[in-house]
Amino acid sequence: MASILDEYEDSLSRSAVLQPGCPSVGIPHSGYVNAQLEKEVPIFTKQRIDFTPSERITSLVVSCNQLCMSLGKDTLLRIDLGKANEPNHVELGRKDDAKVHKMFLDHTGSHLLIALSSTEVLYVNRNGQKVRPLARWKGQLVESVGWNKALGTESSTGPILVGTAQGQIFEAELSASEGGLFGPAPDLYFRPLYVLNEEGGPAPVCSLEAERGPDGRGFVIATTRQRLFQFIGRAAEGAEAQGFSGLFAAYADHPPPFREFPSSLGYSELAFYTPKLRSAPRAFAWMMGDGVLYGALDCGRPDSLLSEERVWEYPEGVGPGASPPLAIVLTQFHFLLLLADRVEAVCTLTGQVVLRDHFLEKFGPLKHMVKDSSTGHLWTYTERAVFRYHVQREARDVWRTYLDMNRFDLAKEYCRERPDCLDTVLAREADFCFRQRRYLESARCYALTQSYFEEIALKFLEARQEEALAEFLQRKLAGLKPAERTQATLLTTWLTELYLSRLGALQGDPEALNLYRETRERFRSFLSSPRHKEWLFASRASIHELLASHGDTEHMVYFAVIMQDYERVVAYHCQHEAYEEALAVLARHRDPQLFYKFSPILIRHIPRQLVDAWIELGSRLDARQLIPALVNYSQGGEAQQVSQAIRYMEFCVNVLGETEQAIHNYLLSLYARGQPASLLAYLEQAGASPHRVHYDLKYALRLCAEHGHHRACVHVYKVLELYEEAVDLALQVDVDLAKQCADLPEDDEELRKKLWLKIARHVVQEEEDVQTAMACLASCPLLKIEDVLPFFPDFVTIDHFKEAICSSLKAYNHHIQELQREMEEATASAQRIRRDLQELRGRYGTVEPQDKCATCDFPLLNRPFYLFLCGHMFHADCLLQAVRPGLPAYKQARLEELQRKLGAAPAPTKGSARAKEAEGGAATAGPSREQLKADLDELVAAECVYCGELMIRSIDRPFIDPQRYEEEHLSWL
Repeated sequence: MASILDEYEDSLSRSAVLQPGCPSVGIPHSGYVNAQLEKEVPIFTKQRIDFTPSERITSLVVSCNQLCMSLGKDTLLRIDLGKANEPNHVELGRKDDAKVHKMFLDHTGSHLLIALSSTEVLYVNRNGQKVRPLARWKGQLVESVGWNKALGTESSTGPILVGTAQGQIFEAELSASEGGLFGPAPDLYFRPLYVLNEEGGPAPVCSLEAERGPDGRGFVIATTRQRLFQFIGRAAEGAEAQGFSGLFAAYADHPPPFREFPSSLGYSELAFYTPKLRSAPRAFAWMMGDGVLYGALDCGRPDSLLSEERVWEYPEGVGPGASPPLAIVLTQFHFLLLLADRVEAVCTLTGQVVLRDHFLEKFGPLKHMVKDSSTGHLWTYTERAVFRYHVQREARDVWRTYLDMNRFDLAKEYCRERPDCLDTVLAREADFCFRQRRYLESARCYALTQSYFEEIALKFLEARQEEALAEFLQRKLAGLKPAERTQATLLTTWLTELYLSRLGALQGDPEALNLYRETRERFRSFLSSPRHKEWLFASRASIHELLASHGDTEHMVYFAVIMQDYERVVAYHCQHEAYEEALAVLARHRDPQLFYKFSPILIRHIPRQLVDAWIELGSRLDARQLIPALVNYSQGGEAQQVSQAIRYMEFCVNVLGETEQAIHNYLLSLYARGQPASLLAYLEQAGASPHRVHYDLKYALRLCAEHGHHRACVHVYKVLELYEEAVDLALQVDVDLAKQCADLPEDDEELRKKLWLKIARHVVQEEEDVQTAMACLASCPLLKIEDVLPFFPDFVTIDHFKEAICSSLKAYNHHIQELQREMEEATASAQRIRRDLQELRGRYGTVEPQDKCATCDFPLLNRPFYLFLCGHMFHADCLLQAVRPGLPAYKQARLEELQRKLGAAPAPTKGSARAKEAEGGAATAGPSREQLKADLDELVAAECVYCGELMIRSIDRPFIDPQRYEEEHLSWL
């Protein structure tokens, strides 16, 4: 057999052709280029399957990509469409003449029911090869099965519904488990629930569908030849909570609601449309004698699952009689009717036939049509051939149908990905709303289209709909790109003009007060809208001009606040002498530059409040920038003016810790003019160090001198270390103050004595007070009675100086005694030093033959060596090598020089008078060899290298020379 389901385009098959009712070409529209880049693919495309059955096909079902067909009376062919090359044949094992009546395949493609004409039912599971008869079902001719989509799995169907030709509805459950010879039967139970009746009595159950709503309610739709029944309710509590018995029990005493139609085909069929697998169905179509009942399914309705119902009559030539429909399949926007020789597709929105696809007679009459909900493919067959329909982009032109029906929301939903079509829908909707005088809605739609701006604007102007025009302009403004600044300026200016004109017309009319308020709120909403902020900011100059031309100062201030143009707001308040409002704006927005600009104006009218605002801002303000305003304000010299300036300057100095010289100088000038009592306290608080004060000392001295503040001048002289000038000026004020100044130069006794002499001279000559002069003598230990005597007049008797002279003599005597004691101590110390030197000359150390050098650990006596008092012994060259790295650079240079000279000096010859003469001659020319060795010993052997300062200084030296670290590191690897 040829490879099954290898598809090909049959030369005799034809693609679905759309009728003029659903065109597929776009409508050209301004603003878009509408070009058909590729050939439109038909919605319904038919393909014949490359398959020739060995026997005639009696039934075919497809679900979840699993295809099952019965061939003849005893063969079942199963094909997994994902593995089309692996068909599976199963023999039914029937010896009688029973034929396959119908087959039913669940939504998972796992459970297959085969109803035989002999009222028997067979069960086959997808994962098994065994055909298992259902004993409990025997005697029932099954016409329909309602699968349980909520509880059905690959191993179990869950509770399902079964409809029979006798009008009975049974509940059953099947299990795929095979327990061997004595294992359980696949039909776990099979019990009757309900009987459907028509006027003549029980009627065959043609279709069954069971669904469960999101709220847990159950829904069952069952159809007979002329009636459609609905069963709605909740399952009973208990062991059978998952079954349908509780739902049907509610209709034991009364019939369920149903829809009935007079005509009959002798059968009917129900089809559902489900968007996705395992989701709730959205629509239904019931094929019956009077046509097709189509509608939506709404699980949220309490009384009925069906909504938006309407009956589409059969197309011409279709219906009870010569060409009755054999089957129906429902897609998203079409239902397809199967006739004996053709397939007709009808649009569910318009009722128009969009496809009439005839089949060749050689294939025989069509038998049935089914739909695979998992893939959306449609399957139909004859006894000798199988066909498949592909559904592609079914919703491509639905928008146009909704547009013709004036259902604009749905039209926009189905062309959202096609801007040209969406523009067409919006333009039609805008025109429709305009004709209906719904101008605001029309404006919103026009703003989204690519229609010419001028045409739309003139349209609203001619209709005198300024409100709608404003709405249109606002929407257009919101859709502009950042680069379209010119258009933004035009729109914002036009909108502002419209609002201002409207407000001007309504203002003053008491009957239009509410309308005026509404318009004002809309205008303010426009000005404060975050969407328009960028454009309004770019056009703020022209908008301010418009507001000014209309005299609308209220909105001028409002707009300036929104644009954060607080300078304009503050200037407006100042012009209208609303200084407190201006200060409130400044304090609220805390912009230092605005404070600097408007403080000269505000301080003249509200100085205290302004200074409070300055203090509140603290360090955010630069006090130097505010000094000009304070200077202009305090020039009047009034106490209040000066006090406010001092208050802020004191805050800057004492709280903020300002160190700027200009601030301190200005505070000094304010103190000198307005608060002299605080001047000296400020100077003393600043300190007496000239490097730590923050004011200009020369400026402070000149300022204090100009205003006659002598004590302050004395303090400045002290800071400048001009002690003579300080004492001279202090003597004009207070002698005690002069004494304090005289004691300041602690390190210069001569200057202190000079200053005290000035004080003594002033006291004696100016005040002629001998007692005070004697007190000065006692206050300064540097002064003697002989220094002060020349200042006294000749008539003064010695009695006044008796005590002072005696005290002076006693001091001289005590000083002489101290000198004698120091001389005796120096003599004793010299004797001790001479004795120690004498002892050192006789000190020696002993070197044993086995002693070794402390550095190289070789015998010491092999080479010249050094012996230190601490006991360490070194070879001369070892000591030189150990000492050299720790010496400063200049000593290292000196050491090299001594070594060079010592090497160049001739070695002395023992006992030779000529050598001594040569040595004496060399001494006259330069240092002798002995002198060079002494200098070398002084550098190298001044102290032990291990016990002296050299070892202490080397404590932070690394053990390994940094220059040799890498070499040493590599040697260890």
